[in-house]
Amino acid sequence: MLIDSHCHLEYEGLIEDQNAVLERARGAGVGGFLNISTKQAEWEQVVATAAREKDVWASVGIHPHNADQHADMDADELRRAVQHPKVIAIGETGLDYYYDKSDRQVQQDLFRKHITVARETGLPVIIHTRDAEDDTLAILEDELGKGAFPALIHCFTASADFGRKVLNLGLTISLSGIVTFKNAKELQEIAAELPGDRILVETDSPFLAPVPHRGKTCEPAFVSNTADFVAELRGVSTDELAKTTTENFFRLFSKAAA
Repeated sequence: MLIDSHCHLEYEGLIEDQNAVLERARGAGVGGFLNISTKQAEWEQVVATAAREKDVWASVGIHPHNADQHADMDADELRRAVQHPKVIAIGETGLDYYYDKSDRQVQQDLFRKHITVARETGLPVIIHTRDAEDDTLAILEDELGKGAFPALIHCFTASADFGRKVLNLGLTISLSGIVTFKNAKELQEIAAELPGDRILVETDSPFLAPVPHRGKTCEPAFVSNTADFVAELRGVSTDELAKTTTENFFRLFSKAAA
């Protein structure tokens, strides 16, 4: 069984035929889905889908692109939202200096609010980071100094040095379809060497469809293609990689296994 550890089931391209999307994924061997929110207006719908579908879980959080619209959001709003039994994670949150759609200080402040709630609840914080390695590391190191919290770098595309540093901090790394792209040689080298207990796979659907689906709307079913590719990189069978990543998922997102 595979788990798509990061998908956006409420986004255009998936929401129009969500039941069929889920059934195609199940038919491809996907036995679980973590449905990710990126702004507060999505929380209710994301959680409702998880409440309806036995094999779907939810996250609640604010993507850095949307930080400016949530600059005044209180951590208590996150605290209330994570009480739902199907909410197993906080995020996605983090820093995006590539697009700079929100003020960087606001991004940082919201990132820290998410981490505070992760520390209090024990729920993993799902981190988006792009062109912001130094500040992401600085915040993680500072916040870990205040007390431990579980965390995941989703859709990992950063440098090998950044990867080593976040692994040393205890984080997990998730690989998306980007790892299958021809120009992703450095990422493929990193994927081949990741510790077996710190690796997850995801689609980030409806974005980033893996080879051989480039150019199509990405679906959770396509996590099987990413898993096949990563398994070959690591010299193991897809079944073994599926077993490993599923065990890792339930260990990190322990509320899902409760």
